[in-house]
Amino acid sequence: MTKKILRALAGETLPTPPIWMMRQAGRYLPEYRETRAKAGDFLSLCYTPELAAEVTLQPIRRYGFDAAILFADILLVPQALGCDLRFETGEGPRLSTITTPAELAGLKGRDAIHDTLSPVYETLRILRGALPGDVALIGFAGAPWTVATYMIAGRGTPDQGPAHALKAADRATFSALIDLLTDATIDYLLAQAEAGAEVLKLFDSWAGSLSGADFDDFALAPARRIIAALKARHPDLPVIAFPREAGPRYEGFAKATGADCVALDNSVSAGWAASHVQKDGCVQGNLAPGHLVTGGTALVEETRRIVRAFSGGAHIFNLGHGITPDADPDNVQRMIDAVREGS
Repeated sequence: MTKKILRALAGETLPTPPIWMMRQAGRYLPEYRETRAKAGDFLSLCYTPELAAEVTLQPIRRYGFDAAILFADILLVPQALGCDLRFETGEGPRLSTITTPAELAGLKGRDAIHDTLSPVYETLRILRGALPGDVALIGFAGAPWTVATYMIAGRGTPDQGPAHALKAADRATFSALIDLLTDATIDYLLAQAEAGAEVLKLFDSWAGSLSGADFDDFALAPARRIIAALKARHPDLPVIAFPREAGPRYEGFAKATGADCVALDNSVSAGWAASHVQKDGCVQGNLAPGHLVTGGTALVEETRRIVRAFSGGAHIFNLGHGITPDADPDNVQRMIDAVREGS
């Protein structure tokens, strides 16, 4: 039988939606923390295939999710292009910045990324042999705009201000960076598919800070180009797009980009999304991650409400963003039970 998530991505309305969680392999799990300690640091964990595969498998063993998502990071692509990258404990990523034509010219070409990223492909090959037969394997990448915001600022920022400033001051350099990232992302995701990914997801975590023509040019257009290139090589490979905090721009995003599914953050209501987004195909989402911290009857009731709201079409249950490190692992099981028993 075809895996449940693949059926939903093909547009099938299922009695019980398939379920997985963004960041389901992560710090909320004690077994993850043990493996992370064994690796020594975050990047070593990403680049050691046996350990990256292990943390990918941990939530599958514990919870029986319908999909596993590759353990990696969206900033591995800039590192593969030649940026210096490190992670500061408690503070997040730090990168060498790309803000001038000379710095952009100093990056490697798209053809050079696979030397650095080959351990990621090996992780996928391990997972394809290790996952249960009914569990789908999801590969992913960061969308060009989101990745560019980190490369321009050298770190995460609350408002993506440095990227917006470069876009305004030197649109040619900014656009060239977006084009390079779009090409590299195509190559990276194609390699993931060839290594065994059955679904691909494009995370545009900061899409919501773009508006008007900028949203069209730097969120929608790169997604469309990436998805078209993936479909040209693998026509039946489903792609999930996540333009987080796109608000009303979620409507029509699947048709405009060719995505098989649109993932929704929890700033839009399930009822609105069922009427305006699900009409075009599968949707994914969108429980607020905070419910997995607080738990209780509110977690169960909100989970069931979302399942009911999307019950008229293709739906993959997920969070509206990644699970947080302070989430209670027992609440994850309560959420899964609410999805599977309440459908």
